[in-house]
Amino acid sequence: MVIEHRTAPIEQHGRRVPATRQVTATTTQDLRDGLVGLVPELRGRALRLAGDAAVADDLVQDTVERALRFCDQYERGTNLRAWAHQILFSVFVTRYRRSRRERNALRNLATDPCAWTTPERFAAPDATTRLTASTEDRLAALPVGFRRVVELVDLEDRSYRDAAAALDIPVGTVMSRLHRGRRMLAESMAAEAA
Repeated sequence: MVIEHRTAPIEQHGRRVPATRQVTATTTQDLRDGLVGLVPELRGRALRLAGDAAVADDLVQDTVERALRFCDQYERGTNLRAWAHQILFSVFVTRYRRSRRERNALRNLATDPCAWTTPERFAAPDATTRLTASTEDRLAALPVGFRRVVELVDLEDRSYRDAAAALDIPVGTVMSRLHRGRRMLAESMAAEAA
């Protein structure tokens, strides 16, 4: 059974915010019924976020579909409205980021028609690539912990998890050392170029 609770009006930032009703569900069918009841409200928020009716409809459809697919993650008896609104916002942000990446890709293609066929400028070196003597010297000059991580991840093309296992350190430490090692290497190369 879908249960609606009315909350009391609250004062927020000097303004009185009207009371809202909290929707909770205890069964999967209640969750489905609750989502159906929330569709008009979700569409209104999606319209405010997207500013386009067709995009808003797509957002709501994706939100409901995702809520139904992950209904086992809904904690029974909690605020279904808040859960659905959070999913809607997550779907909106994901779509926005994807469209921004697509726009950037199209802009790159417009300026360089061969962008899709040429290799990436900063691709990791493959196994056949040899380091120059000066690069080897700079790499050897790095502290051992940083050098080993750079060698494993960048030169041997191993995953963070594999490098962490080989060095017996946490994955987060691998990522941190890799970032700092790359930065020290870049600074060393920039100093020589200057």
